[in-house]
Amino acid sequence: MKDELMELKAKVESLDVVREKLRGLEAHFVGIFHQVDVFFNVPRGRLKLRRVEGEEEAKLIYYERENILGPKKSNVIILRIHEPESAMMLFESILGKKIVIDKKREIYMYKGTQIHLDIVKNLGTFIEFERKIKDYMKDQKILDDLAIKLEVRDKDQLKGSYSDIIGK
Repeated sequence: MKDELMELKAKVESLDVVREKLRGLEAHFVGIFHQVDVFFNVPRGRLKLRRVEGEEEAKLIYYERENILGPKKSNVIILRIHEPESAMMLFESILGKKIVIDKKREIYMYKGTQIHLDIVKNLGTFIEFERKIKDYMKDQKILDDLAIKLEVRDKDQLKGSYSDIIGK
């Protein structure tokens, strides 16, 4: 599966405050998931194997994304992996493991935007918006407006991924 997404990620002080604002917006709560992403060394983009606690399958996710502040475009390819342990050994042997990101993720939906509230081990608490791109400028504005509604400050927005921050 290949998708073009618009994303925005930021550090937040309190997920409780964000949850309250999401309730006020009547965002739909999807669930809470424990995810472990293993990133591999690749010459460009990012490649990770994602395991979700309680699920037998894993997802192999490759993406290229601009490293800029604010809403950014991301090209994503996702493959379902039926034998995650074998895939892990294969990719680790060929590419080498870069870093492991362990997080608890709450997912909400709001008017076509998926909102993630993340607690990332050894890193902190974050909010992330993702939406499929239909109209680049309109989708960028939607994420900017949502950031204002949820009081996500420009100075707290991130350019890269969790793997970039931890890997420093």
